[in-house]
Amino acid sequence: MIWVLLVILIIILIIAFNSIKIVKQSEVYIIERLGKFHKVADAGLTIIIPFVDHVRSVVSLKQQTMDIPPQGVITQDNVTITIDTVVFYRVTDPAKAVYEIQSLKKGIEYLAITTIRDIVGKMDLDDTFSSRDAINDKLRVILDEATDQWGCKVDRVEIKDITPPADIRDAMEKQMNAERNKRALILQAEGERQSAITLAQGKKEAAILEAEADKEAKIRRATGEAEAIKKVAEARAEEIELVYDAMMKAKPDEKLVQLKSLETLKEVANGEANKVFIPFEATGALGSLGSVAEVLKDKKGKE
Repeated sequence: MIWVLLVILIIILIIAFNSIKIVKQSEVYIIERLGKFHKVADAGLTIIIPFVDHVRSVVSLKQQTMDIPPQGVITQDNVTITIDTVVFYRVTDPAKAVYEIQSLKKGIEYLAITTIRDIVGKMDLDDTFSSRDAINDKLRVILDEATDQWGCKVDRVEIKDITPPADIRDAMEKQMNAERNKRALILQAEGERQSAITLAQGKKEAAILEAEADKEAKIRRATGEAEAIKKVAEARAEEIELVYDAMMKAKPDEKLVQLKSLETLKEVANGEANKVFIPFEATGALGSLGSVAEVLKDKKGKE
């Protein structure tokens, strides 16, 4: 009797173990009943009928990555390059991902390889290096449309590396070096030209400033000399006016005037000029002095 109970207990445990399934988060179970799709079991506790229901597959709903093996691709200008790609995808319909294709990963891989060859085969070598973003977008759109029937969504495609042949790589490096040297020479020539222009402008501005300074100095010098002459003339005029006023106040007679004229004539004769011009009034005074001298001689003779 005890053995029978033990056997029954073991059977119950086996049935319970096969009946109770715990589905993890971000996973689903594909349940088949009698070999036919029955349901998709979400995360949590799931009860199935032993020997009738069967877990066909466990499908992850997380975003997954898949490295596409490096592929040799011929560009439009007949250059063979190697492209390394990675695809980011996630399952949106677990049932389609299991039943619509034999292997989802293999399907995405083969589709990505053929699409890359088709896209890059229509581009030149230079375009493949400068148009990575465009290639990534085209790959993503084509793969997303093709894998939609498999219950899969392609979120992103990235080209990790593009490797040209060794001889092409050497030629590209030489070309880049030549371009760098060319840009360096252009920049150097531009710098020298700008320096020459700046130097010429500086010399021009310096010459202009020097000419303006010389002009200003001459103007100020002439203005100063004119001002000095004006002041000397004003001083002489004031001096003459003072002398004239003094003479008028003294009420000089004719002999005093003649005597002053003679003193003035003497100062003029002692000057550095080669010729002496005697005013008309001075000649009259000299004549009068001559008459005075004759009168004095007559008086001495009589005595």
